[in-house]
Amino acid sequence: MSPVRVRPVLAVAAALLLSACHATPRPLPEPAPVRPQWQPVELALPAGATGRPVLRDTARCAGRWYVVGGLADPAGETRPAAWSSSDGVTWAPIPVRGQTFYGRQHVLYAVACRDDGMAALGAKTGGVHGNPRTGTWVWRPGGPVREVPAAFELFGGPRAVSASRLAAGPGGWLVAGARADGAAVWTSPDAEGFVLREGVAELAGDGRGRTAAYDVAAVGSGWLVVGSLLPSGGTARTPLSWFSADGRVWRRVVLPVPSGAAGAAERVVPADGGPVAVGPLGDRFGVWRGCGDCGSPSAGAAGAAGAAGAAQGWRRVGGFGSAGPGVSTVDALAASGGRLVAVTGDGAQRRLWMSRDGGASWLPVITPVPVPDGGDAALAVAVRDDGLLVVADDGKASRAWWGTLPAVDR
Repeated sequence: MSPVRVRPVLAVAAALLLSACHATPRPLPEPAPVRPQWQPVELALPAGATGRPVLRDTARCAGRWYVVGGLADPAGETRPAAWSSSDGVTWAPIPVRGQTFYGRQHVLYAVACRDDGMAALGAKTGGVHGNPRTGTWVWRPGGPVREVPAAFELFGGPRAVSASRLAAGPGGWLVAGARADGAAVWTSPDAEGFVLREGVAELAGDGRGRTAAYDVAAVGSGWLVVGSLLPSGGTARTPLSWFSADGRVWRRVVLPVPSGAAGAAERVVPADGGPVAVGPLGDRFGVWRGCGDCGSPSAGAAGAAGAAGAAQGWRRVGGFGSAGPGVSTVDALAASGGRLVAVTGDGAQRRLWMSRDGGASWLPVITPVPVPDGGDAALAVAVRDDGLLVVADDGKASRAWWGTLPAVDR
């Protein structure tokens, strides 16, 4: 071939390559969402009760499901309410017995359970300062959901900040939240009365900054709490976890993040292979897994990795969605049979997500109804191997749905 003909061909090829290098990258295809087969679930009102349900949280353990919330009348007055089910589809109300002025107006907003019963957190805004009047409730099979009367300053008072979530385990019950000096917990052997533990070394804030606790899970016979640290003089949060064998002495661990990224660990669950934590991290939602030796490729693989990982360290395993500072939250996290299901809020809408590989990758889940992020809206989830229960409140009406899921490849 003549050299005269080679140059134009080479020039065209070079131009094409240069054009390709500077072309706008083609966006990756969006993952196909999970589409459960949704069917509405009827939550009947208790005998003689009126008002619309206000559903706030749900849980499953020992083969039984629970939904908690309240009932609201047209004038906006509320009363606590709870329901239970053996299959997630057919539900019955549980009688509720309040004992105090504010307790009889509570909306139950967080629930935990174990094989011998259920406990919940409830609150009602009131008093001269309009602060939440928070308390606990307990249920044993065959009885009503009973308010547990407590001194006002156990959860309230001038040092109160939050009582966020609670968990049940072999060692009893634990509530995670915050007080004026940072993260705090409340412990109980039987949910019949809690002891406040505030100002505890490593758990509370100190010279390193102010701490806050958002969620708790039972791991082995101990407790794993997750939250954040706001450094002194700083504006960017760092995700933290704490482990305790007895609820009294705590060890603090900083969760790994990319350089310069801010975030928080807002929800945690025990899962196959070790505990999993999720929270906003930079412009996405981050996922961490507890591991006994995070330097080992097989860290957190099996056995006692849950408790060991909680005590020793974490590795970041994935990320998903879109998050923004100050507006994005993880509102729920559930695990069962190799699945993780999360509820997130992005400032505009609450969304469902599912992972089938331990949190490394996530798929959006189509919700049965749109749920805004903010106001009186809420979205919560509980899951088992073949399906999930969703309670959704769009600010106007609360409904429950059962969703059948496709099988997980093992």
